[in-house]
Amino acid sequence: MLTVPGLCWLCRMPLTLGHWGICSVCTRATRRHINLCPQCGMPAAHTAIPCGRCLQQPPPWQRLVTVNDYVPPLSNLIHQLKFSRRSEIATALSRLLLLDVLLARRTSGLPLPDRIVSVPLWQRRHWRRGFNQSDLLCRPLAHWLGCDWDSQAITRVRATATQHHLSARLRKRNLKNAFRLELPVQGLHMVVVDDVVTTGSTVAEIAQLLLRNGAATVQVWCLCRTL
Repeated sequence: MLTVPGLCWLCRMPLTLGHWGICSVCTRATRRHINLCPQCGMPAAHTAIPCGRCLQQPPPWQRLVTVNDYVPPLSNLIHQLKFSRRSEIATALSRLLLLDVLLARRTSGLPLPDRIVSVPLWQRRHWRRGFNQSDLLCRPLAHWLGCDWDSQAITRVRATATQHHLSARLRKRNLKNAFRLELPVQGLHMVVVDDVVTTGSTVAEIAQLLLRNGAATVQVWCLCRTL
């Protein structure tokens, strides 16, 4: 019996393994080819030590792993996932993130987490979209890495203004006390997963919440870290 091979989401060529979603050639096209600071994920002179910005004013997390900037073709896939309700793309995007996590583990000894948490949506936005894209990224990552994940580990306790058009200062104020931790994290190594990190205000607020409640370390993993 003949089977229909899966097609790459980007070039539409047949895949050797259909569940990968993106072929090896297109996978390479989604990757950054510049040095990034291991802590903030911004361009830097070295990949092994924090940049001058992080040495002077470090973010509340210890490591950041990202695939690329918010540019095509990766941005196109994220837009389809979030706004065209193509939730089936999420596994392929999770695999791109996994590849960078494993690369960081091989090259710099990136520690694996005890638990992964997703950035929650406000309940009305979740209802309108039908899913939380961060949850869809977390589920396969937790399975592949053999760590814990619970979609309700962090909840958003109040509605916040859309972040897109706010300055960095207003974004931080907008998110103050917007999240609540629902599970114990004392002594655990945590990872916060989001699709796009811009100023870092959202993941910083969550990282601070985790650390205040006793988390040992916090990493941030995202598909895109905007410049």
